[in-house]
Amino acid sequence: MTTVAEQLIAAGRRVQVFGAPDGAAALLAGAMAQRRDVVHVARDDSRLAGFAEAVAFFHPQTPVLRFPAWDCLPYDRVSPNAEVVSRRIESLGALAAGAPAAPRVVVTTVNAALQRVPARTVFAGATFSARIGERLALDDLLAFLVRNGYRRAETVREAGELAVRGGIVDLFPPGAPEPLRLDLFGDTLEGIRTFDAMTQRSRGRLERIDLRPVSEVLLDEAAVGRFRSGYRELFGAVGGDDQLYAAVSAGRRHPGLEHWLPLFHERLETLFDYLPGAVVLLDHQAEETIAERL
Repeated sequence: MTTVAEQLIAAGRRVQVFGAPDGAAALLAGAMAQRRDVVHVARDDSRLAGFAEAVAFFHPQTPVLRFPAWDCLPYDRVSPNAEVVSRRIESLGALAAGAPAAPRVVVTTVNAALQRVPARTVFAGATFSARIGERLALDDLLAFLVRNGYRRAETVREAGELAVRGGIVDLFPPGAPEPLRLDLFGDTLEGIRTFDAMTQRSRGRLERIDLRPVSEVLLDEAAVGRFRSGYRELFGAVGGDDQLYAAVSAGRRHPGLEHWLPLFHERLETLFDYLPGAVVLLDHQAEETIAERL
């Protein structure tokens, strides 16, 4: 299998595997990932899940990142599911972080691969880190969380939620297995604990936090300005009853604003821009699925 993988890598970036049983492509992808990053484009979410599990079975030491598609139609009036967005940003953040310790297998779908995403520089610089004992101003932390898509809630149960009670901040970062509870004394971070989202009881302790955005849309001043000018350019004068325009202008999130992604960013990229030089594997009947999607 290693010899086959090396031959396919030498042949080019794009590889189609025909006539092989399910699982053979996963075995091949893991072998290829000993040398270079591999992207597998599955037909749909169920094929994505099966392929990722197969790679983990055949090559348990190989890092596997999942990059699913939004679970809503283009220009729908609802936002994508928070768990889906969390998984996407976890993967984009890891890919934008720089050269990894070892090559990875990235498993995505046709719909996800066709949709453009924020540029690598967006996620490479959008992090917030702190250690126990360090100075941490509550206002700075809350400004980062709100600007990067966290939603206030009475009780934190889902990814992307945030709750503040005095010097205690509960939040559920994207990609984290459990929510976090930060204990602040003045401007000092005294403790970081994980807790159960259902019972709200504390579990383990951590020494540091590394936070990333919850949404692919950042509502900082520059992004809001780009949206306002681009929206007016597309649609002309904006009336007072345009709830989307009014909400974004005020720095608030509105259901479905993710579908206007190009207006918030200077430029967009593709998933493949995050993985220069990677080998691309296409699922069986992927090209038919691509044509149908387009």
